[in-house]
Amino acid sequence: MAGAVQQGPGTTTEERHRLPVKTLVSASIGNAVEWFDWTVYATFVVFFAGQFFPAENEALALIGATSTYALAFFFRPLGGILLGRFADLRGRKAGMLLTILLMAGGSMVIAILPTYEQVGWLAPVLLLLARIAQGMSLGGEVSNASAYLGEIAPPAHRGRYSSFFYISTGSALLAASLLGVVLTSVLSQDQLESWGWRIAFFIGGVLGLVGMWLRRSLVETEQFEENAEKARATKHPLLQTIKHHPKAVVQLCAFTLLSTLSYYTFFSALTPFAITFRGADKTDVFIALSIGTALFVALCYPFGKLSDHIGRKPQLLIWSGAMAVLIVPLSFLVRDNLFSLIVVFCTGLGLYALMASIAPAIMSELFPTELRAIGIGSWYNLTVATFGGTAPLVITWLSGAGHPLWFFWYVAVGAAIAFAVILTLRETKGTELR
Repeated sequence: MAGAVQQGPGTTTEERHRLPVKTLVSASIGNAVEWFDWTVYATFVVFFAGQFFPAENEALALIGATSTYALAFFFRPLGGILLGRFADLRGRKAGMLLTILLMAGGSMVIAILPTYEQVGWLAPVLLLLARIAQGMSLGGEVSNASAYLGEIAPPAHRGRYSSFFYISTGSALLAASLLGVVLTSVLSQDQLESWGWRIAFFIGGVLGLVGMWLRRSLVETEQFEENAEKARATKHPLLQTIKHHPKAVVQLCAFTLLSTLSYYTFFSALTPFAITFRGADKTDVFIALSIGTALFVALCYPFGKLSDHIGRKPQLLIWSGAMAVLIVPLSFLVRDNLFSLIVVFCTGLGLYALMASIAPAIMSELFPTELRAIGIGSWYNLTVATFGGTAPLVITWLSGAGHPLWFFWYVAVGAAIAFAVILTLRETKGTELR
């Protein structure tokens, strides 16, 4: 796309570029399915915990079900390494088909699993295995879909292509939340606990099958085809990322550190913090979160397009710098007031969209093609597991110690670290992938 060719008065090939929307949706739908299923689990766990663990002790059953959720989280790095390497060897399309098959299969299995009352301790074991498959799938999906989106995009439009990835994430989070509202409104507590929760997982499985059907028509990227032999000849690929691309590894870990803390702050931590420590109305919190999420989805494409004009680095610096300065003051705006809550969620998620919209582009530009999927899959997921997987524990521990605000200082420090490392990034807008 470099050196735009004139097509007519005032038009160029760049201006006339049309997005392959079906391809972008097909590539991104796996991420939507992944996050829909993960959100559904977190949303409905209070209803099905007693189905898979001894129901006579509700607290213990909930601990067992949430521990299963957390444990699956730590299989993301393994999935990123194994499925990332699979995609570097067998192709992006094959990798994306495998990840969505694992996720859809895990969701369908959970939807039809026998209960603890029927098969005893086999029930939680099967639940854990299904969640491990989904955890590994999520680890592979991020790297494989990011690599695919980065490789099919013309250099001048990589930000726009990249934006579809988190548009799908935000849409899935909204859809899962709305499904929770619908099912809890039309079904009784007994119905939700006995069979209602299965509907949510069944829908997730069906969405996964639809995603597989869409992905079957995807064409393999030229970038992979041209570098397939080099990938197969690469020995110890994970070690190669550290040995030959240490700067890229540090950069990826730094902005992923802040990205995952941003995600858990606004999509997870703020809700219980607002309700428990600031006395905010539950309905107001969820309304504000929904408005913030809708804004996040709406901003992803414009911000992706913006990065193709001003560059990735300025957007990352604005995001990380603003988070370092604003996150603690924003925490003081969390109160029992709908307008204040809307300001907090819209500011935080609006800033997060600056980074999320271009995440696949940034990550794809850090590593060469033969190491791209495993480079992203391993280091991204290790960072997410380390800081995202422990975020709920840190929040709970600090809150229990009487210092819930300290979590926001923790995020501010992460933002400052990310800002410092982002300063070392080279600008990559409009460049060809290696």
